[in-house]
Amino acid sequence: MGRRRTWGWGLGIATVTAVTAFGVASWHANAAPSPNPAPGAAGEQPRVSNPDPGPEPAAGVGRDGLTSGEVDRARELAVTPELAAGAEDVTGAKGPEYLSADVLADGGGRRAELYYYDYKTDKLVKQVVDLKAGKLAGSYSAAGMQRPASEREVATALDMLLADPLASELKDAYQKATGKQFAGKDGLTVKAHVYKARPADTSAAQCGKHRCLQLVVETGDGLFIDVNDIIIDLSGRTVARLK
Repeated sequence: MGRRRTWGWGLGIATVTAVTAFGVASWHANAAPSPNPAPGAAGEQPRVSNPDPGPEPAAGVGRDGLTSGEVDRARELAVTPELAAGAEDVTGAKGPEYLSADVLADGGGRRAELYYYDYKTDKLVKQVVDLKAGKLAGSYSAAGMQRPASEREVATALDMLLADPLASELKDAYQKATGKQFAGKDGLTVKAHVYKARPADTSAAQCGKHRCLQLVVETGDGLFIDVNDIIIDLSGRTVARLK
């Protein structure tokens, strides 16, 4: 098990696309008859193209992106018993909130870096996994650093807003944009920016130390609902309007 230590990364605030829509790969068959052949000439037979790339490989090579199998394996190795017992996710359950996984392009073999957020300590956790050796190669944590939000964080933030009195502002903005009464979150596409407090943000002063989101809400018709002034503090479990 790698030794846990604190360090600094140059990550910065990233814009996220928090509720990502999952696409389902589809088969496309294109069968076009050949033009009429000239008399006496053999005509080409109609052909059907198959864009199916075939099964995903079990593992990538070099700097190839992580396969789904590698991500699953890396996550198993990254969440040690200590991290599982000591950290908390966005729901308050034991274990850190998983954010993302990437290939570690350092020329040192097939390694992955996985990012988590620990809501118990308000720290970003980075776990480096050696996939070839099947072990944790490094463990790091830092306060005040953020990565793009996970889908579950975005969904949690939306639920917190809808349960708060400030939900009335979302509903009013929805009615102004669509001309219809707000009927619930079904049909909405919600993304989020990770929010860091500015000097004048008295109502969201902890954001940056805390994990805070600013939602981007879109209707099924492609209309954007303006809730930019509402900040959801996932760490503090509060919802506030910027002043």
